[in-house]
Order: sequence, then structure tokens, then C-alpha cells
Amino acid sequence: MSDDLSFNRSFDVSPGTVEEVAPGVRRILAPNPSPFTFTGTCSYIIGRGKVAILDPGPDDPAHVAALLHAVRGESVSHVIITHTHRDHSPAAPAIVAATGAKTFGEGPHRPARPLFIGEINPLDASADTAFVPDVAVRDGDRVEGQGWQLEAVATPGHAANHMAFALTGADLLFSGDHVMGWATSIVAPPDGSMGDYVASLEKLAGRTERLYLPGHGPAVTDAPAYVQDYLAHRRAREAAILRGLERAETIPDLVRGIYIGLDARLVGAASLTVLANLEYLVARGLVETEGEPSLDGRYRLA
Repeated sequence: MSDDLSFNRSFDVSPGTVEEVAPGVRRILAPNPSPFTFTGTCSYIIGRGKVAILDPGPDDPAHVAALLHAVRGESVSHVIITHTHRDHSPAAPAIVAATGAKTFGEGPHRPARPLFIGEINPLDASADTAFVPDVAVRDGDRVEGQGWQLEAVATPGHAANHMAFALTGADLLFSGDHVMGWATSIVAPPDGSMGDYVASLEKLAGRTERLYLPGHGPAVTDAPAYVQDYLAHRRAREAAILRGLERAETIPDLVRGIYIGLDARLVGAASLTVLANLEYLVARGLVETEGEPSLDGRYRLA
């Protein structure tokens, strides 16, 4: 939804193709392209012989078959989930049924905050509410397999249960949808929280991994600098909203003024992202509104 960063949109990868993207890490693209998923969801196979599958992707028989074909002759011990949006976790039951692997993740899907009275969650259809991990993973936990180890890095914001995973000794991090190479992440209340998202970015800024393997799009090859760019983008977007409130007071007017030339299919997502920013600004006392922040609310500078 943005042209504020230098994204790499030349991701010429065919669904079902197995690529080794780092030593001991293979990537397979799911066939689910969309304005929200770019060319599709990236699933990763970690290790050799006895492996983990990270983010098995959507409930798509062709993608499940491609993953199982890629690990033929090997065994799958772990299925690891970064978060429970429907393009990342619903293939887990089919993989588990075929392999007997255990699932690992932060926890079931949940909103970042309680719903307000009368509020309807517009994102229910995008959530995999059926997923419950066999093993709940907390920040700093280690997930170990044969010849590999992952450190869990809690990164809420895009989703309340979002977890990144750093591969020990490899200088790389599986960043899920928190940091991507092709676009900035959507943060949409009540599933997402801009305050949490910015705090998680600042947390990643304190880490040293140089390579990020995201849930969508190409690898990020200079991650520390890129995370700083992401933070600068968020500050710029916040500043644009504050400037916009000098002449507008509703989210539709702010979206029209900020997202010039936006694909009509992304207007809803942009509106929710502006709402997330406004929630964060209201919480910090920089913006005022009557009642709780909402899509149809009116806003003014404090």
C-alpha cells in the first residue's frame, strides 16, 4: 500500500518450486497470489533428514502436496507457525496428518484488544481460529530439531500472536509478516495494534540478524538498515496523518489524502491501518476523538 520504501517486487518464483535460500533452508511458494499476499505465501523447510516446516500456508491441496513431495525420504518433526492468518497456518492439519509432526506457535488466534461494545471484527474471515499449537512458544524459547535450533522472538502487532524465529548460528530470522521485502505490513485493529507493532520493530532493531526470510516476497538482505527504514516509514505515516488532521477529520478523507492512487481493493486495509495509527495517537494524547477510536469516528488534533 506504500511507495515510501524501496521494495523489491521482482520476485520471479513459481509456486511449488523448491529453492535453497540459505544453508539448510528451503523455500516453497504457495499458489495464493493476491493484493494482500503478493505472489503467495512462502513456506520454509528447515534442516535435512529430520526437518521442520515453518508456515505451511493456506489449506491448498496442491501446496500441501508440493511440501510433502519436497520432504520425501525425510521425516517432519515440527510444524512451526508465525501467526494464525489463513494464508499461513491452515495447511498444518494436513501436514500433521501425513507426518505425525507436532505444531509449535505462540497460541490460538485472538484480537490485540477486546472488542468495544457494538464493534464487529471485520477480519474474522482472515483468521484461522481452529489452530491451537501442540506446544505453546514464548519469547526467548528455543525450538530444537535434528541439527537446527530456533529462538522464538515475540513480535506482536500485525497479529497478537505473531512470532518470528531466529535460526541459531545462521544470522537469519524468519520474519513472518512483521517485516516483508515487497510492502509494509498491514496493521488492522482489533487483530493488530500499531503500538505493539512499533515496539516489535524497535525490538528487532536491537538484534543483529542480517538476513530476513519473510512470509511474502523476497529475502531482506540488509535487515538492520531495512528495519530502520520501516521505523522511519511509520514515523512518516504518522506525521502525514497529523498533517491530514489539519484539514480532515474522518478516516475516509485521511485515506484519500494520504494514499494517492491506491488500488481500490486496498482501501479497506488502508482505512484499518489509519485507524491503527489513530488508536496509537489517541493513546499517546496527540489526537482526540469522542468515545473509542472507530472507522466512522471524527478526529482532531489534541
